[in-house]
Amino acid sequence: MVEQRSGCPINLALEVLGDRWSLIVIRDIMFGNRRHFRELLTRSEEGIASNILAARLKRLVEAGLLSRSDDPAHRQKGIYSLTEKAIELVPVLVQLGAWGRRHLPTSPQLAIRQQVMEEGGPPLWSAFADELRHIHLETPLPEGRESVIARLQAAFQRVAADERHEAPVKGTKSG
Repeated sequence: MVEQRSGCPINLALEVLGDRWSLIVIRDIMFGNRRHFRELLTRSEEGIASNILAARLKRLVEAGLLSRSDDPAHRQKGIYSLTEKAIELVPVLVQLGAWGRRHLPTSPQLAIRQQVMEEGGPPLWSAFADELRHIHLETPLPEGRESVIARLQAAFQRVAADERHEAPVKGTKSG
């Protein structure tokens, strides 16, 4: 572990998560269920470079936020999973995204999951964390709950469809 600048909890958290890519990688695994290197590399909205991604994955595994296991379908591939430490970041990511939605120019399609999480509040965050535990830590899923992941995906698809219908057709004049 790198020498710490201080014992301040905010400083210590930033030493683990404060670079440009760590939270983006966690976001993509958490909200996008991207668990293989290739998925994280090619499906990232921000276009992370392969060497940076490899370094961040290694760092997040060393910090105990991710685990890596061999993919039984392909011996040379690894599957990345969130650990409990990373799952406990759900409220942090929701609050960070809420701040971004309030103060920065977000796109409707990329902000809708955030909006659903904000509107659902802590009960929805907790249910989402339970689903993540089920997927990544193989814990039993509480029965009788609507899938938060399905709800987020449905909202995303609804906004994406609305944006496709509202987009002007090229070559036509409006107004």
